[in-house]
Amino acid sequence: MTKHSWQVWAIYMLLAANLSEQQALKQACPSCSDAQLCNCSSMGLDFIPPGLTAKITMLNLAHNRIKHIRSQDLQQAVNLRALLLQSNKISSIDEDSFQSLAKLELLDLSNNSLAHLSPVWFGHLFSLQHLHLQGNFYRDLGESSPFSGLRNLSSLRLGNPRFSVIRQGNFEGIELLNKLWIDGGNLSQYEQGSLKLIKKINHMVINLRNINIFSEIVRDLLHSVTWLEVRRIAFSNSAEMQLLRVMSSSFAKKISFKQTLLTDATVPEIVSILEDMPKLVEVELIDCRLLGTGQWEMQIQANQSQTVRVLTIQKLSIEEFYLFTDLRTVQDLLFLFTRVTVRNTKVFLVPCRISQHLRSLEYLDLSANLLGDQSLEHSACQGGWPLLQTLNLSQNSLGDLEMTGRSLSHLRNLIVLDISQNNFGEIPDACEWPKNLKYLNLSSTQIPEVTTCIPPTLEVLDVSANNLKEFGLQLPFLKELYLTKNQLKTLPGAAPIPNLVVMSVRRNKLNSFSKEEFESFKRMELLDASDNNFICSCEFLSFIHHQAGISQVLVGWPDKYVCDSPLAVRGAQVGAVHLSLMECHRSLVVSSICILVFLVILILVAVGYKYHAVWYLRMTWAWLQAKRKPKRAPPKDICYDAFVSYSENDSNWVENVMVRELEQACPPFRLCLHKRDFVPGKWIVDNIIDSIEKSHKTLFVLSEHFVQSEWCKYELDFSHFRLFDENNDAVILVLLEPIQSKTIPKRFCKLRKIMNTKTYLEWPLEEEQQQMFWFNLKIALKS
Repeated sequence: MTKHSWQVWAIYMLLAANLSEQQALKQACPSCSDAQLCNCSSMGLDFIPPGLTAKITMLNLAHNRIKHIRSQDLQQAVNLRALLLQSNKISSIDEDSFQSLAKLELLDLSNNSLAHLSPVWFGHLFSLQHLHLQGNFYRDLGESSPFSGLRNLSSLRLGNPRFSVIRQGNFEGIELLNKLWIDGGNLSQYEQGSLKLIKKINHMVINLRNINIFSEIVRDLLHSVTWLEVRRIAFSNSAEMQLLRVMSSSFAKKISFKQTLLTDATVPEIVSILEDMPKLVEVELIDCRLLGTGQWEMQIQANQSQTVRVLTIQKLSIEEFYLFTDLRTVQDLLFLFTRVTVRNTKVFLVPCRISQHLRSLEYLDLSANLLGDQSLEHSACQGGWPLLQTLNLSQNSLGDLEMTGRSLSHLRNLIVLDISQNNFGEIPDACEWPKNLKYLNLSSTQIPEVTTCIPPTLEVLDVSANNLKEFGLQLPFLKELYLTKNQLKTLPGAAPIPNLVVMSVRRNKLNSFSKEEFESFKRMELLDASDNNFICSCEFLSFIHHQAGISQVLVGWPDKYVCDSPLAVRGAQVGAVHLSLMECHRSLVVSSICILVFLVILILVAVGYKYHAVWYLRMTWAWLQAKRKPKRAPPKDICYDAFVSYSENDSNWVENVMVRELEQACPPFRLCLHKRDFVPGKWIVDNIIDSIEKSHKTLFVLSEHFVQSEWCKYELDFSHFRLFDENNDAVILVLLEPIQSKTIPKRFCKLRKIMNTKTYLEWPLEEEQQQMFWFNLKIALKS
């Protein structure tokens, strides 16, 4: 064979190998075929798919089962900007795996199984800005800094429940960070000066339990941190507070406490420390817990801080909130506050004395609390909130609109008022309001009509989600009107609202506009009328298309067709609609629909054949049999303590943690797992039904992966029809990770019902609480 032939053969083999890799990539992850953004998350991959090219700029491999990253896996992805590998099982990475990723800006390796961090991994990531490494198995960062070559690093996330040591030099090479997150719940050793190498940190988040370690870290961050966020620490002992005195020298401008424990004994000390901070402007308490009722052990001597202006308290838990004091001991601290937020904290009254001391307050948010009509009248007393401009009272217990307006009428500077999601019901004919009020939110307040109670000074009015059938108020200054989700059948008249610029009438019962209605809104710039019952006539759409007065008109997909085709698309500008003679020929459209239906039937037959529609019919028949099946198996046939239903993505916890704990207990429990105990060759649906019937209990391991699994849904349905209908207590729910019932897909209606009616066990991350979890689970299995 000649030299030329050898060259041709080599090129051919190279092209063939490349095509083979591209085909493998397409099979493993179809979204990667021709796209720059390659999403392969939650696809059960055990390795990084081959065939990645220089075209890809974003690769998402999160929530798979990848254990190892090899040198050649990412070699060709030289233009990659973002690489997401979180929530896999990665325990090893070849040293040169990221060598070709010089353009990479985001690398997420969080929630894997890395037992150590190698500086060689990051040595060639010259463009890296965001690095996430939290939730792995490493106990320290090594003897030196793994990040010394990352000169462009902007955000860094570190730590895990095993993370216990921070050494000097671990952060060498990092001078500026926008955000540093350290999960150090079990951090026990910190070498002084370790974080002092970083000259500037805009936002520092630290999860700590050890007060001594926290004090040492704060000492290193006195001049570098702008916003310090502290999580999961307990300030319960006043003697320990002396260690925090170092904070009084901090130059931080914002302090946040999240999921923090406070007591009556420590609050005065914390306030005193914060008062001494020379540049502190904002204080946040979010999802914290206070043990006490405001009976401070010592009188707080206010130092009259000249810097603190903003206070935010959200979801503060006070068990005996109804016994809480009037806070007169801290009233002298409130003079200079300009913004105060106290949300979802069961506030039922703001003492008049406190309101009168808030003399500089411009913004007040008391939403999601327990304020009633009488308590609001007391809270907004004469002399209280004299400079207030914005007030949010949404989601409270207000019920008298006239009284609400009268209670606030003396607030001369009030411009914005949000009283949405209260239950006002009937609305009076006349009300008294602040004279300068310009924005009023009355959405979701159960009002059946609007009257002259609405202040005429408004520029923005939101009365969405009520039961309004008409709107005819005289509002000469109104510029924005929101009427979404009401019962309107016609547009409001333009004459009473001549300056209207924006109007939303979405989700009403409109069916058409007249030319006169349209042309009367001379200043209108945006009209959103989508999700209505418009009759699609060619004349109507042609009129809207050629109107020149309104620059944007949004019309929803019509429910009825008078012309031959739907021309107004949901959320699209009507100005983009182009009418033609063809679009108004009924016979042509009908013929096209018939042809389309025929083609759809052919496609459905082909798809059903390809994707085993007969299999799904068999499964449906088995499901019906399970529902109609009589009582469960007799006691002599029950051979398992529990059938375990879980997602394959949670198999590591189930098979390596739960099974070991329960089957090695004394006495041991016998569990039925589909991997181990299903009869080979037997129809899988019959396996599920038989296993549930032969088990005393059915144990569901709930997670985000569970609610995404079709098989888990079938197991839940079979369990429901065989066990719940017998009115026994044979189902146990274990919540592996937080799931809110409203986020569960609608197809899991059984699970929604069960979670709302039955108590479930939650898997705790803290080791000290796990013994109680196992004790409760074993009691439930024995019952």
